[in-house]
Amino acid sequence: MTTTVIENSTFRQNLWNSAQSLAFPTALWRLPKQTEKHFLISFDGIPQKSKIDFEELGSGFAFSPFENPDGQQTLFLKADLHYIFDINESNTNEFVKEVITPSALNPNFVALTNGLSKANPPKQKKQISKQTQPEDFIQLVNQAISEIKRDVFKKVVLSRTKQIVLPSNFDVVSTFDKLCQAYPSAFVSAVSLPHLGVVWMGASPETLVSQDSKGIFRTMALAGTQSAYDADGNLIKTSEALWRQKEIEEQSFVTRYIINCLKKIRVREFEEEGPKTVIAGNLMHLRTDILIDTIAINFPQLATVMLDLLHPTSAVCGMPKADATAFILANEGYDREFYSGFLGPVNIQKGNGETESQIFVNLRTMKVEDNLATLYAGCGITIDSNPEKEWQETEMKTQTLGKILNTEI
Repeated sequence: MTTTVIENSTFRQNLWNSAQSLAFPTALWRLPKQTEKHFLISFDGIPQKSKIDFEELGSGFAFSPFENPDGQQTLFLKADLHYIFDINESNTNEFVKEVITPSALNPNFVALTNGLSKANPPKQKKQISKQTQPEDFIQLVNQAISEIKRDVFKKVVLSRTKQIVLPSNFDVVSTFDKLCQAYPSAFVSAVSLPHLGVVWMGASPETLVSQDSKGIFRTMALAGTQSAYDADGNLIKTSEALWRQKEIEEQSFVTRYIINCLKKIRVREFEEEGPKTVIAGNLMHLRTDILIDTIAINFPQLATVMLDLLHPTSAVCGMPKADATAFILANEGYDREFYSGFLGPVNIQKGNGETESQIFVNLRTMKVEDNLATLYAGCGITIDSNPEKEWQETEMKTQTLGKILNTEI
């Protein structure tokens, strides 16, 4: 691994522009509470679809849609090129570390770094997501509550979209940097899929599965939502947060779902921490962390197995899973695509040389098409839900990305 000092963000911007010109799938991300920014490019024009098996796959980036029952619809961006960017102590320049760099004789690499290609991404027929109206969403929530009362399911997570016309000076790399600055505890990402003509960006607070080089597996149950600020605009201390029965019950559904998945594979040795109140951007949630030493229990394949079992969790779908999913697909009125799917680095080397995989739920996300951003937000519906308050919860969640698009940080 070689290290070079470069002018702040310029190299990343040039790489992104060149990859867009050459129609190479690209992923840019920063892990929670880290400063390193990763940049990955695949030289495949269209990413392969693959079931994620952490033991079999090489280095790359996984990107899964919500509807992926057999796991085979997950896009896998191979790490043909991988750089790690970090800041120096004065925060004026970036260090770039070459993790995977192809031979200079590789024509794709030459064209990319020299910006010689004049190729344009193929134009695709796009399907612009329909923006959800308040009355439609409230009606849908009322319908879901009626189904819960009929005991069709206990909880369902309903979502909606909101569209924003992007400012003329919008660009992905600077917006990504703003998200990193605004949400240091989130998984911040930008994924370009030129064959679809879209870029997905987000700041997710929720780990789905992770497993590090020491064999420590992690997942979390994150649910229950309220504003992190009081009526006067002051940040509420997490120790003083008050939770309604509805949010407590919603979070417990997710925790029980994870534990039931562990029971299915006869894993009983795990650490459970929480629930505790955590802040994610302008919101508070209840979170329970679950940790497992896969070496101690002799189960190195745990992350692969649990990814298959967990997605979609009750935090984005509901319980029971099959009945909640059926209701969503039949009634939500639009295709979630990659919203509430999962994404993240697979077998990726960090700056310290260790390799790990970290997969997150694709929440607080938006799809960028030309000059339009489609924002996505959802909320868990239980028998105690208030339809108007659920709409307001989704409004708060769209502010995570919405304020970045409309204000300077």
